[in-house]
Amino acid sequence: LRSLSGVQRRLISSGKGSEYLTRVKAFMNEHVYPAEDEVMRHQNSASRWTVPKVIEDLKVKAKSEGLWNLWVPADLDPGHKLGVGLSNEEYAALAEEMGAVPFASEVFNCGAPDTGNMEVLLKYGSGEQKEKYLTPLLDGTIRSCFAMTEPAVASSDATNIEASLVREGDSYIVNGHKWWTSGALDPRCKICIVMGKTDTTAAKHKQQSMLLVPMPSEGLEVVRPLTVFGYDDAPHGHAEVRFQNVTVPSSNMILGEGRGFEIAQGRLGPGRIHHCMRLIGMCERALSLHCRRAMSRTAFGGRLSDKGVVRKDIAESRIAIDQARLLVMKAARSIDEGGAKKARREIAIIKAVVPLMAQKVIDSAMQVHGAAGFSQDTPLAYLWSQARWLRMADGPDEVHYETVAKMELKGHEGDAR
Repeated sequence: LRSLSGVQRRLISSGKGSEYLTRVKAFMNEHVYPAEDEVMRHQNSASRWTVPKVIEDLKVKAKSEGLWNLWVPADLDPGHKLGVGLSNEEYAALAEEMGAVPFASEVFNCGAPDTGNMEVLLKYGSGEQKEKYLTPLLDGTIRSCFAMTEPAVASSDATNIEASLVREGDSYIVNGHKWWTSGALDPRCKICIVMGKTDTTAAKHKQQSMLLVPMPSEGLEVVRPLTVFGYDDAPHGHAEVRFQNVTVPSSNMILGEGRGFEIAQGRLGPGRIHHCMRLIGMCERALSLHCRRAMSRTAFGGRLSDKGVVRKDIAESRIAIDQARLLVMKAARSIDEGGAKKARREIAIIKAVVPLMAQKVIDSAMQVHGAAGFSQDTPLAYLWSQARWLRMADGPDEVHYETVAKMELKGHEGDAR
């Protein structure tokens, strides 16, 4: 169980942010950590593709305590009717707390991909779309998924996407093959945002659009769950999905044809902050386990915590975590001050730095645990798998390095001699 650190307090720029961080931490310690064993038993049972009752109970409790939709940024909710009016920077510290337990974000209705999908609807959805899909998502009565990645093409370059969205009268006909559609297996998932092409003759970045496809729909087949290093993440899951002549009302088009890239960029900025801060929460937990293990085990005539190589690993982990946190907070503040578009470089930097850092920190904690670190007796193996796949999710490392380099070089145009 974690207490509020001085570093965290100093990184919160308002009394409100500090207040909610304290409340979230208390809720985690009192309710979420004690529920971990029950959730894990459920996930390893024959009923793992159903929703654990304990999570639904915790959602009700969090909502009743006003710890709900904390992710909604103040600029999208001026009257604080949907969230509590936190900035991206303030919410980032809360996301770190939630990240220590994989299911915790959902308890506060702050889980992916719902937060990104809700943000899309908040920013770009029509009144009808908001009433039909955003309201129940904000209430936490349904969940959602996002279908972009395709097995047949290199989807890190989204211009390769081949799924088609063809207008026929008052409808769109959807055909395509997607995978890694996270959340599509959840029995509560009722809406899928699909990225596909509406006009293959348009300019390269104007061919793509986003469409709301209800689930279930005739012609929409959830083919199978995919595993990440053997983990199926039930009941959330990562699905392979086929769309075969799925008919959707034309009113389900988000913002308009050819606006897919515009929407995607608006969606990914704050979402990457959330992912990175959750990873830092995982790292803090891993480092805590690392230290406890080192102090409790003896080998070769002394405690592991007295061995120079172990102490070096602990020090390097602390340094890396604190460096990464500052980078993420800088990116969050940049979004607050100028929007996601102006913070592109900072967002790309954290997405390149944090998952790789987390992978190393968690791996180090696994190593000091010996064989136990690779088993189900600690959360470390699962946390490591999360860090590793986040080097691919929301774009691979290489794409983010390319973005950073491109922007850096642009600032030096004309300097070459």
